[in-house]
Amino acid sequence: MKPVSNTPDWVLAALDERRQGNLMRQVVTLDSPQVPHTQIQGQAYTAYCSNDYLGLANHPYLIKAMQSCASEYGVGGGASHLVSGHLGVHQALEEALADWLGYQRVMLFSTGYMANLGVISALASKQRPVVQDKLNHASLIDGAQLAQAPLRRYLHADAASAEQRMRKELQSGLLVTDGVFSMDGDIAPLDKLSSLAEQLDWTLMVDDAHGLGCLGAQGRGSLALYNLGMQQVPILVGTFGKAFGTAGAFVATNNDFADYLTQFARPYIYTTSMSPATAGASLAALELICSDEGQQRREVLAEHIVYFRQRMSDLPVDLMPSKTGIQPIVIGDSATALAVSEQLKASAIWCTAIRPPTVPKGKARLRITLSAGHSKQDLVLLCDALERVLTAK
Repeated sequence: MKPVSNTPDWVLAALDERRQGNLMRQVVTLDSPQVPHTQIQGQAYTAYCSNDYLGLANHPYLIKAMQSCASEYGVGGGASHLVSGHLGVHQALEEALADWLGYQRVMLFSTGYMANLGVISALASKQRPVVQDKLNHASLIDGAQLAQAPLRRYLHADAASAEQRMRKELQSGLLVTDGVFSMDGDIAPLDKLSSLAEQLDWTLMVDDAHGLGCLGAQGRGSLALYNLGMQQVPILVGTFGKAFGTAGAFVATNNDFADYLTQFARPYIYTTSMSPATAGASLAALELICSDEGQQRREVLAEHIVYFRQRMSDLPVDLMPSKTGIQPIVIGDSATALAVSEQLKASAIWCTAIRPPTVPKGKARLRITLSAGHSKQDLVLLCDALERVLTAK
Protein backbone atom coordinates (compact mmCIF):
# COMPACT_ATOMS: atom_id res chain seq x y z
CA MET A 1 0.00 0.00 0.00
CA LYS A 2 1.25 3.48 -0.89
CA PRO A 3 1.93 5.52 2.28
CA VAL A 4 -0.45 8.41 2.87
CA SER A 5 1.24 11.80 3.14
CA ASN A 6 -0.17 14.49 5.41
CA THR A 7 1.94 17.16 3.70
CA PRO A 8 -0.22 19.83 2.00
CA ASP A 9 -0.08 19.94 -1.80
CA TRP A 10 1.14 23.55 -1.78
CA VAL A 11 4.22 22.53 0.22
CA LEU A 12 5.04 19.74 -2.23
CA ALA A 13 4.47 22.08 -5.19
CA ALA A 14 6.81 24.71 -3.75
CA LEU A 15 9.52 22.11 -3.19
CA ASP A 16 9.10 20.73 -6.70
CA GLU A 17 9.40 24.23 -8.14
CA ARG A 18 12.68 24.72 -6.32
CA ARG A 19 13.99 21.39 -7.61
CA GLN A 20 12.99 22.15 -11.19
CA GLY A 21 14.74 25.52 -11.01
CA ASN A 22 17.99 24.09 -9.57
CA LEU A 23 17.34 26.16 -6.45
CA MET A 24 16.98 23.46 -3.79
CA ARG A 25 19.06 24.14 -0.67
CA GLN A 26 20.78 21.35 1.26
CA VAL A 27 22.58 21.17 4.61
CA VAL A 28 26.21 20.04 4.46
CA THR A 29 27.91 18.48 7.49
CA LEU A 30 31.57 19.19 8.20
CA ASP A 31 33.54 16.44 9.92
CA SER A 32 36.24 18.82 11.14
CA PRO A 33 36.61 22.27 12.73
CA GLN A 34 35.89 25.40 10.68
CA VAL A 35 39.30 25.56 8.97
CA PRO A 36 40.38 25.92 5.32
CA HIS A 37 41.54 22.30 5.12
CA THR A 38 38.38 20.52 6.11
CA GLN A 39 36.61 17.19 5.96
CA ILE A 40 33.17 17.21 4.36
CA GLN A 41 31.14 14.03 4.07
CA GLY A 42 34.27 11.97 4.62
CA GLN A 43 36.40 13.66 1.96
CA ALA A 44 39.19 16.22 2.23
CA TYR A 45 38.65 19.65 0.69
CA THR A 46 40.13 23.12 0.78
CA ALA A 47 37.17 25.39 1.51
CA TYR A 48 36.65 28.89 0.12
CA CYS A 49 33.16 29.77 1.32
CA SER A 50 33.46 30.43 5.06
CA ASN A 51 33.06 33.88 6.62
CA ASP A 52 35.94 33.16 9.01
CA TYR A 53 37.95 35.95 7.37
CA LEU A 54 40.77 36.12 9.92
CA GLY A 55 40.98 32.38 10.55
CA LEU A 56 40.04 32.65 14.23
CA ALA A 57 37.24 30.07 14.48
CA ASN A 58 39.66 27.33 15.55
CA HIS A 59 42.32 29.55 17.14
CA PRO A 60 43.81 27.96 20.29
CA TYR A 61 43.59 31.25 22.22
CA LEU A 62 39.82 31.41 21.65
CA ILE A 63 39.39 27.74 22.51
CA LYS A 64 41.27 28.22 25.77
CA ALA A 65 39.25 31.36 26.59
CA MET A 66 35.98 29.55 26.02
CA GLN A 67 37.06 26.64 28.21
CA SER A 68 38.20 28.98 30.97
CA CYS A 69 35.04 31.06 30.82
CA ALA A 70 32.85 27.93 30.87
CA SER A 71 34.67 26.80 34.01
CA GLU A 72 33.96 30.13 35.70
CA TYR A 73 30.47 31.01 34.40
CA GLY A 74 29.07 27.79 32.96
CA VAL A 75 27.74 27.32 29.45
CA GLY A 76 24.21 28.75 29.64
CA GLY A 77 22.95 32.27 30.21
CA GLY A 78 19.84 30.88 31.87
CA ALA A 79 17.63 33.93 31.32
CA SER A 80 17.31 37.12 29.32
CA HIS A 81 19.69 40.01 29.98
CA LEU A 82 16.90 41.84 31.82
CA VAL A 83 16.02 39.01 34.21
CA SER A 84 19.17 37.27 35.47
CA GLY A 85 21.10 36.34 32.33
CA HIS A 86 23.54 39.26 32.16
CA LEU A 87 26.77 37.84 33.57
CA GLY A 88 30.03 39.60 34.31
CA VAL A 89 31.63 38.39 31.08
CA HIS A 90 28.73 39.84 29.06
CA GLN A 91 29.31 43.21 30.71
CA ALA A 92 33.06 43.01 30.11
CA LEU A 93 32.50 42.25 26.43
CA GLU A 94 30.05 45.12 26.00
CA GLU A 95 32.44 47.59 27.65
CA ALA A 96 35.42 46.40 25.60
CA LEU A 97 33.46 46.70 22.33
CA ALA A 98 32.22 50.19 23.23
CA ASP A 99 35.78 51.30 23.99
CA TRP A 100 37.11 49.75 20.77
CA LEU A 101 34.52 51.41 18.55
CA GLY A 102 34.13 54.72 20.40
CA TYR A 103 30.44 54.28 21.25
CA GLN A 104 28.72 55.01 24.55
CA ARG A 105 26.95 51.66 24.86
CA VAL A 106 26.90 48.17 23.39
CA MET A 107 24.08 45.63 23.68
CA LEU A 108 24.64 41.93 23.01
CA PHE A 109 22.25 39.86 20.90
CA SER A 110 22.19 36.12 20.26
CA THR A 111 22.47 36.48 16.45
CA GLY A 112 22.94 39.20 13.88
CA TYR A 113 19.53 38.42 12.46
CA MET A 114 17.94 39.07 15.86
CA ALA A 115 19.92 42.29 16.32
CA ASN A 116 18.63 43.70 13.04
CA LEU A 117 15.06 42.55 13.72
CA GLY A 118 15.22 44.02 17.21
CA VAL A 119 16.57 47.43 16.25
CA ILE A 120 14.44 48.10 13.19
CA SER A 121 11.20 46.73 14.62
CA ALA A 122 11.70 48.95 17.69
CA LEU A 123 12.66 52.16 15.87
CA ALA A 124 10.45 51.96 12.78
CA SER A 125 6.65 51.99 12.64
CA LYS A 126 3.72 52.71 10.36
CA GLN A 127 4.56 56.39 10.86
CA ARG A 128 8.37 56.09 10.72
CA PRO A 129 9.59 54.86 7.33
CA VAL A 130 12.65 52.78 6.44
CA VAL A 131 14.80 53.44 3.36
CA GLN A 132 17.24 50.64 2.54
CA ASP A 133 19.79 49.62 -0.07
CA LYS A 134 18.29 47.20 -2.59
CA LEU A 135 20.93 44.57 -1.75
CA ASN A 136 20.70 44.76 2.04
CA HIS A 137 20.73 41.55 4.06
CA ALA A 138 17.40 39.76 4.48
CA SER A 139 17.33 40.47 8.22
CA LEU A 140 17.26 44.22 7.56
CA ILE A 141 14.35 43.86 5.15
CA ASP A 142 12.52 41.58 7.58
CA GLY A 143 12.97 44.08 10.42
CA ALA A 144 11.10 46.75 8.46
CA GLN A 145 8.36 44.29 7.55
CA LEU A 146 8.01 43.24 11.19
CA ALA A 147 7.55 46.90 12.13
CA GLN A 148 4.90 47.28 9.40
CA ALA A 149 6.85 50.35 8.35
CA PRO A 150 6.75 52.00 4.92
CA LEU A 151 9.75 50.37 3.19
CA ARG A 152 11.51 51.99 0.26
CA ARG A 153 14.56 50.42 -1.41
CA TYR A 154 17.07 52.53 -3.31
CA LEU A 155 19.40 51.50 -6.13
CA HIS A 156 22.43 49.64 -4.85
CA ALA A 157 25.09 51.89 -3.28
CA ASP A 158 23.46 54.93 -4.91
CA ALA A 159 23.16 57.89 -2.52
CA ALA A 160 21.26 59.96 -5.09
CA SER A 161 18.63 57.22 -5.34
CA ALA A 162 18.46 57.07 -1.54
CA GLU A 163 17.86 60.81 -1.40
CA GLN A 164 14.99 60.56 -3.87
CA ARG A 165 13.30 57.90 -1.74
CA MET A 166 13.85 59.84 1.49
CA ARG A 167 12.50 63.15 0.14
CA LYS A 168 9.24 61.45 -0.86
CA GLU A 169 8.51 60.55 2.76
CA LEU A 170 6.43 62.91 4.92
CA GLN A 171 8.37 62.02 8.07
CA SER A 172 12.01 61.19 8.76
CA GLY A 173 12.92 57.63 9.63
CA LEU A 174 15.71 55.07 9.34
CA LEU A 175 18.29 55.01 6.55
CA VAL A 176 19.74 51.50 6.59
CA THR A 177 22.64 49.88 4.76
CA ASP A 178 25.12 47.07 5.00
CA GLY A 179 28.71 48.22 5.44
CA VAL A 180 30.08 45.40 3.27
CA PHE A 181 27.50 43.65 1.09
CA SER A 182 27.57 39.94 1.78
CA MET A 183 26.93 38.66 -1.75
CA ASP A 184 28.81 41.31 -3.77
CA GLY A 185 31.67 42.17 -1.42
CA ASP A 186 31.59 45.91 -2.16
CA ILE A 187 31.47 48.67 0.44
CA ALA A 188 28.60 51.12 0.94
CA PRO A 189 29.24 54.86 0.27
CA LEU A 190 28.94 55.64 3.98
CA ASP A 191 30.38 59.14 3.64
CA LYS A 192 27.60 60.18 1.27
CA LEU A 193 24.88 58.37 3.19
CA SER A 194 25.94 59.88 6.53
CA SER A 195 25.91 63.38 5.03
CA LEU A 196 22.49 62.71 3.56
CA ALA A 197 21.11 61.44 6.86
CA GLU A 198 22.40 64.52 8.68
CA GLN A 199 21.03 66.89 6.04
CA LEU A 200 17.52 65.38 6.10
CA ASP A 201 17.45 64.55 9.84
CA TRP A 202 17.23 60.77 9.40
CA THR A 203 18.90 58.14 11.58
CA LEU A 204 21.63 56.14 9.83
CA MET A 205 21.98 52.46 10.76
CA VAL A 206 24.86 50.36 9.42
CA ASP A 207 25.14 46.57 9.61
CA ASP A 208 28.89 45.99 9.35
CA ALA A 209 28.85 42.22 9.87
CA HIS A 210 31.38 41.59 7.10
CA GLY A 211 33.58 44.65 7.71
CA LEU A 212 34.34 44.60 11.43
CA GLY A 213 37.62 42.92 12.23
CA CYS A 214 38.82 43.06 8.62
CA LEU A 215 38.79 46.71 7.52
CA GLY A 216 40.17 49.97 8.85
CA ALA A 217 42.51 50.82 11.69
CA GLN A 218 42.54 48.07 14.35
CA GLY A 219 39.87 46.31 12.30
CA ARG A 220 37.19 48.84 13.27
CA GLY A 221 35.40 48.19 10.01
CA SER A 222 33.75 50.15 7.23
CA LEU A 223 33.14 53.23 9.35
CA ALA A 224 36.87 53.59 10.00
CA LEU A 225 37.51 53.76 6.25
CA TYR A 226 35.45 56.97 6.14
CA ASN A 227 36.49 58.30 9.57
CA LEU A 228 32.92 58.02 10.85
CA GLY A 229 31.77 57.36 14.39
CA MET A 230 28.79 57.44 16.73
CA GLN A 231 27.85 61.02 15.82
CA GLN A 232 27.42 60.20 12.13
CA VAL A 233 26.25 56.57 12.55
CA PRO A 234 24.17 56.37 15.75
CA ILE A 235 23.41 52.67 15.27
CA LEU A 236 26.09 50.15 14.31
CA VAL A 237 25.39 46.42 14.19
CA GLY A 238 28.20 43.88 14.27
CA THR A 239 28.42 40.11 14.48
CA PHE A 240 30.85 37.67 16.06
CA GLY A 241 30.22 34.87 13.56
CA LYS A 242 32.47 36.29 10.83
CA ALA A 243 35.91 37.78 11.53
CA PHE A 244 35.60 37.19 15.29
CA GLY A 245 35.28 33.44 14.69
CA THR A 246 32.62 32.86 17.38
CA ALA A 247 28.84 33.50 17.40
CA GLY A 248 26.32 36.17 18.35
CA ALA A 249 26.04 39.88 17.65
CA PHE A 250 25.89 43.35 19.15
CA VAL A 251 24.48 46.82 18.65
CA ALA A 252 26.74 49.81 19.35
CA THR A 253 24.88 53.06 19.97
CA ASN A 254 24.46 56.03 22.30
CA ASN A 255 22.93 55.97 25.77
CA ASP A 256 19.51 57.20 24.68
CA PHE A 257 19.08 54.65 21.90
CA ALA A 258 20.38 51.90 24.20
CA ASP A 259 17.82 52.82 26.85
CA TYR A 260 15.08 52.87 24.21
CA LEU A 261 16.05 49.48 22.77
CA THR A 262 16.19 48.00 26.26
CA GLN A 263 12.51 48.93 26.64
CA PHE A 264 11.20 48.15 23.15
CA ALA A 265 13.47 45.73 21.22
CA ARG A 266 11.50 42.52 21.70
CA PRO A 267 14.21 40.09 20.42
CA TYR A 268 16.49 41.53 23.13
CA ILE A 269 13.91 41.58 25.91
CA TYR A 270 12.50 38.09 25.40
CA THR A 271 15.56 36.00 24.50
CA THR A 272 17.99 34.14 26.73
CA SER A 273 21.42 35.76 26.68
CA MET A 274 24.22 34.21 24.64
CA SER A 275 26.33 31.54 26.30
CA PRO A 276 28.82 33.16 28.69
CA ALA A 277 31.45 30.81 27.28
CA THR A 278 30.83 32.28 23.83
CA ALA A 279 31.06 35.78 25.28
CA GLY A 280 34.42 34.89 26.78
CA ALA A 281 35.68 33.57 23.45
CA SER A 282 34.43 36.72 21.70
CA LEU A 283 36.29 38.89 24.20
CA ALA A 284 39.46 36.92 23.43
CA ALA A 285 38.80 37.38 19.70
CA LEU A 286 38.58 41.14 20.19
CA GLU A 287 41.94 41.09 21.96
CA LEU A 288 43.46 39.27 18.98
CA ILE A 289 41.84 41.59 16.45
CA CYS A 290 43.36 44.61 18.21
CA SER A 291 46.80 42.99 18.60
CA ASP A 292 49.82 42.80 16.31
CA GLU A 293 48.68 39.33 15.33
CA GLY A 294 45.33 40.73 14.25
CA GLN A 295 47.08 43.32 12.09
CA GLN A 296 49.27 40.62 10.55
CA ARG A 297 46.21 38.55 9.73
CA ARG A 298 44.54 41.53 8.03
CA GLU A 299 47.71 42.07 5.99
CA VAL A 300 47.75 38.41 4.92
CA LEU A 301 44.09 38.64 3.90
CA ALA A 302 44.83 41.80 1.88
CA GLU A 303 47.69 40.04 0.10
CA HIS A 304 45.42 37.10 -0.76
CA ILE A 305 42.84 39.48 -2.23
CA VAL A 306 45.43 41.21 -4.43
CA TYR A 307 46.85 37.89 -5.68
CA PHE A 308 43.41 36.43 -6.40
CA ARG A 309 42.23 39.45 -8.36
CA GLN A 310 45.46 39.57 -10.36
CA ARG A 311 45.07 35.92 -11.36
CA MET A 312 41.39 36.32 -12.22
CA SER A 313 42.06 39.43 -14.34
CA ASP A 314 43.68 37.17 -16.93
CA LEU A 315 40.58 34.98 -17.22
CA PRO A 316 37.32 35.57 -19.12
CA VAL A 317 35.23 35.77 -15.93
CA ASP A 318 32.76 38.24 -14.45
CA LEU A 319 34.60 39.06 -11.23
CA MET A 320 32.74 41.61 -9.13
CA PRO A 321 34.56 44.83 -8.07
CA SER A 322 35.30 43.90 -4.46
CA LYS A 323 38.25 44.88 -2.28
CA THR A 324 37.17 42.63 0.58
CA GLY A 325 37.51 38.93 1.40
CA ILE A 326 34.26 38.32 -0.50
CA GLN A 327 35.23 37.74 -4.14
CA PRO A 328 32.17 36.66 -6.17
CA ILE A 329 32.41 35.32 -9.71
CA VAL A 330 29.06 35.71 -11.48
CA ILE A 331 28.22 32.62 -13.55
CA GLY A 332 24.64 33.39 -14.62
CA ASP A 333 22.06 30.64 -14.52
CA SER A 334 21.73 28.36 -11.53
CA ALA A 335 22.33 25.07 -13.35
CA THR A 336 25.68 26.27 -14.71
CA ALA A 337 26.75 27.63 -11.33
CA LEU A 338 25.98 24.27 -9.73
CA ALA A 339 27.92 22.47 -12.46
CA VAL A 340 30.96 24.69 -11.95
CA SER A 341 30.81 24.11 -8.19
CA GLU A 342 30.71 20.35 -8.76
CA GLN A 343 33.70 20.53 -11.12
CA LEU A 344 35.68 22.36 -8.46
CA LYS A 345 34.78 19.66 -5.92
CA ALA A 346 36.42 17.15 -8.25
CA SER A 347 39.63 19.13 -7.66
CA ALA A 348 39.04 19.06 -3.87
CA ILE A 349 37.89 22.70 -3.90
CA TRP A 350 34.77 23.41 -1.84
CA CYS A 351 32.98 26.56 -3.01
CA THR A 352 29.19 26.63 -2.82
CA ALA A 353 27.12 28.05 -5.67
CA ILE A 354 24.88 30.91 -4.51
CA ARG A 355 21.56 31.05 -6.36
CA PRO A 356 18.29 33.01 -6.34
CA PRO A 357 16.52 34.17 -4.26
CA THR A 358 19.69 34.93 -2.27
CA VAL A 359 20.99 36.78 -5.35
CA PRO A 360 19.04 38.25 -8.29
CA LYS A 361 17.74 35.98 -11.03
CA GLY A 362 20.40 35.38 -13.66
CA LYS A 363 23.17 36.31 -11.20
CA ALA A 364 23.99 32.91 -9.70
CA ARG A 365 27.61 32.88 -8.64
CA LEU A 366 30.55 31.36 -6.87
CA ARG A 367 30.81 33.37 -3.66
CA ILE A 368 34.49 32.85 -3.01
CA THR A 369 35.62 33.99 0.43
CA LEU A 370 39.28 34.34 1.29
CA SER A 371 40.73 34.01 4.77
CA ALA A 372 43.95 34.79 6.56
CA GLY A 373 43.82 31.10 7.44
CA HIS A 374 44.53 30.22 3.81
CA SER A 375 48.16 29.80 2.77
CA LYS A 376 49.68 31.15 -0.43
CA GLN A 377 49.64 27.57 -1.72
CA ASP A 378 45.89 27.45 -1.06
CA LEU A 379 45.42 30.53 -3.22
CA VAL A 380 47.51 29.03 -6.02
CA LEU A 381 45.46 25.82 -5.81
CA LEU A 382 42.20 27.77 -6.04
CA CYS A 383 43.27 29.97 -8.95
CA ASP A 384 44.71 27.05 -10.91
CA ALA A 385 41.46 25.11 -10.46
CA LEU A 386 39.31 28.08 -11.49
CA GLU A 387 41.48 28.60 -14.57
CA ARG A 388 40.98 24.97 -15.62
CA VAL A 389 37.23 24.94 -15.00
CA LEU A 390 36.27 28.40 -16.27
CA THR A 391 38.32 28.24 -19.48
CA ALA A 392 37.45 24.66 -20.43
CA LYS A 393 35.91 24.35 -23.88
